[in-house]
This record gives sequence, structure tokens and C-alpha cells, in this order.
Amino acid sequence: MPVQLSREELEGLRRYSSPSIANAIETFNAIPRNQGFMRPEMRSLFPELGPMVGYAVTAMIRADLPPAEGHRVPPQDWWDYVLSVPAPRVLVMQDLDNPRPVGAFWGEVQANVHRALGCVGTISDGGVRDLDEVRRLGFHFFAPHVLVSHAYVHIVKMGLPVVVGGITVRPGDLLHGDQHGVVHIPDALARDVAAAAARVEEGERHIIGCCRSPEFTLEKLKETWKQLRG
Repeated sequence: MPVQLSREELEGLRRYSSPSIANAIETFNAIPRNQGFMRPEMRSLFPELGPMVGYAVTAMIRADLPPAEGHRVPPQDWWDYVLSVPAPRVLVMQDLDNPRPVGAFWGEVQANVHRALGCVGTISDGGVRDLDEVRRLGFHFFAPHVLVSHAYVHIVKMGLPVVVGGITVRPGDLLHGDQHGVVHIPDALARDVAAAAARVEEGERHIIGCCRSPEFTLEKLKETWKQLRG
């Protein structure tokens, strides 16, 4: 099971942008700096909503063909599984029709259903639709495509690791996303990342303040940089 953060700790993470979260994670040297975040095509369609933070609820979907007998997860089973993951929840769906997704699982109805189930948004490497309605709902959409139809969309598997945006996401993974992209926060760092982000931003403010100072000189910049970053 994932590390269960308090509401205050989760809100603490939401105060920072995803780049600040990524910078904070780097300070622990726990993972290589070129890992742990999704590719740029996984973009926020509603950047004005600000940061999204939640625990991953995972599934694989398909829409190009009707579901084969016994190869469709019933909605009732899916809803039960959604509630087995701690809130706030982020739905992470791998579209098996990629690289040519044809049907959107996510639209106005599904966004309302899942919001009622304690979900704050979805990340899908397929497509989404009903943008105006979902934007008004305040439900996050992260996806590379906007699609007009749901075609034969159905859930094929649930509750397993999925590959979305170039990273493997496991059930319960803690994710942070905004207009810049999506970052995975490792369990071992979950309680320390917000404080690390604050330290990183404080150091950045010193550098920016030096650059904006009327007394700016290259020597002062070098000294400030050395003090903060070595």
C-alpha cells in the first residue's frame, strides 16, 4: 500500500508546481534525473485548474473493437476497485489502441461519475472529449488527444501496472501534475518533498534577487551561485 499522507500534507504538495516537485525530488539523489516523469505529450488540457495531486487507480482500455466475451470489466467492479485506492484518486489509463486511439473513455458522464467517487482527474495516453463541460466541473484531463466518439471503449484490465507517458505507473503511486506535465513522487520521499521544494524555491529566489538587483555584478552572481549550488 502507498504511504498515506494527511490532507494537510497533500495540500502542501499542491502548493508547488510540478517543476518544483521535480527539482525537489532531484535533491535526494534517489532516482536518475531523467526518470520519474511523463513525456511532454501528456499535457494538461485545463492548466487553469492548477496542480493535481492524487493516488493512481490504473486500467487498460480499448475502443477499436467491441469487447470479446469475458474481456470487459463491468462498471460495478471497476467502481468497487476505484474505492479501494486512497483518496484523492487519479485515474491512469493505458489505451491499447495506441498509437491510433479511436474512442474516448473520458467525457462529461465519466468525469461526473468519478468525481463522485473521490477522483480529481485522469491521465490517459488515449483521448478525451466534452472539454467545456468537464472544465466547468473542475476535473483534470491529461491526454495527448481530443476525440469525438467513444467508439467501443471498454476497460480490459484494472488494478495492474500500466505504461503511460513513458513511465510505469502502479496502483497507489502518488502523482503530481500541472500545466508542465506529470511527476511520480516516490513513496520513500512523499513526506519530505514539500519541504525540499520550499528549500529549492528559496535558493532560486536568492539567485533571481541577485540578478534583479540594481547592484548586480557578475562576481555577485558567481558568489551567490557558489553559496547555493556549489
